[in-house]
Amino acid sequence: MTETVLLVEDDMTNRLLVEAVLSSMGGFEVIGTDDGDRVLELVASRELAAVVMDVSLRGTEVAGEKVDGVELTRRIRQIERGAQLPIILLTAHAMTGDRERLLFSSGANDYVPKPITDPNAFVTLLRTHIDTFGDMVSGSPPRGSV
Repeated sequence: MTETVLLVEDDMTNRLLVEAVLSSMGGFEVIGTDDGDRVLELVASRELAAVVMDVSLRGTEVAGEKVDGVELTRRIRQIERGAQLPIILLTAHAMTGDRERLLFSSGANDYVPKPITDPNAFVTLLRTHIDTFGDMVSGSPPRGSV
């Protein structure tokens, strides 16, 4: 069964690029959207392997309220199915301290600066988080542990 990754990105060029990397290099089915209400609905109702979340999300709303990727990630964490779901932030904010600040404020698992310069490393990072999440859900020890 193909794993599904939810890609939340408002820039169509970036969305197409990341979708191509995730599907061709990672073998994932990708659902791309920037509709905040749809994101929360999908997290609550679909079996997702992970979420890749743009931080900025200029025009994204939830119930008519403008949200960015940090706030949308917080809201995903409030959904039972989203509480432990791997969420990787994508952002052009790559200044010193941004990584820690964004991860702390959002509750995301990891952070990748844009543009993605090493697609293989990106897919490997995502796969590592998905495998760890799967092990947590199944109750198995993390892969590679003794």
